Amino acid sequence: MTLSLTKQWRYFLTAVSFFTRIPIHFNHFDEADLNKSTRFFPLVGILVGAVGALVFWLCEILLPLEIAVLLSMVATILLTGAFHEDGLADALDGLGGGWNKEQVLTIMADSRIGSYGAVGLLLALLTKYQALSYQVAAFIPASIIAGHALSRLCAVLVMFTQSYVKSEGKSKPLATQLSLTELIIATFFGLLPLAFLEVKYLAALLPVAIVWLWFSAKIKTRIGGYTGDCLGAMQQLTEIAFYVGLLASATLFAGA
Repeated sequence: MTLSLTKQWRYFLTAVSFFTRIPIHFNHFDEADLNKSTRFFPLVGILVGAVGALVFWLCEILLPLEIAVLLSMVATILLTGAFHEDGLADALDGLGGGWNKEQVLTIMADSRIGSYGAVGLLLALLTKYQALSYQVAAFIPASIIAGHALSRLCAVLVMFTQSYVKSEGKSKPLATQLSLTELIIATFFGLLPLAFLEVKYLAALLPVAIVWLWFSAKIKTRIGGYTGDCLGAMQQLTEIAFYVGLLASATLFAGA
């Protein structure tokens, strides 16, 4: 039992080291641990979301709500090194500028940002900022934590349902098919923060599901599976869809 818990802790720390800028020291790094850490991606989302929520809560005491939201976004971007935002920009460049699978993958691998990526990233950040700013202040911290956890679960679901399409890449060690047990663990952490929201806000899952189905079908059709950039894009898109869904739910069930 102790050995098992030690391994799970190592897998979690591996996920933290891969998806955040938090310095984690390993005596020996094993790429196999990176694949095993997939189950804890939504838990990393809870961690990142909690940091964003804390920054918002502290800033909102003295600053306007909009500035507090912006600073919370800055905090999460700094914590993750804009890892997912970079994936979104690269995926949009590839899917927007490539005509076939090879072109799409080549463009995604280019470190330079193109017009599709620049415009898409700007609109994504602006939409996220606006969607959070229009929420009730007391509700925003829970929204941020739930959004980060759920969106990372959406990325894990892509890994469970599709195949990695590149022969190499930074996400290659993650590409081994998840087991059902690992998916259940990821799902638990991905949905856990939703338990702290009112039932009416669960309607926000509908736009998340729509975006997940749409983008999953898009990458399946265009490149036959996923890349690391696609996972980052899915995380960003579903996080935004969740915040927008919360606003729509609040309007739809106003007074309920």
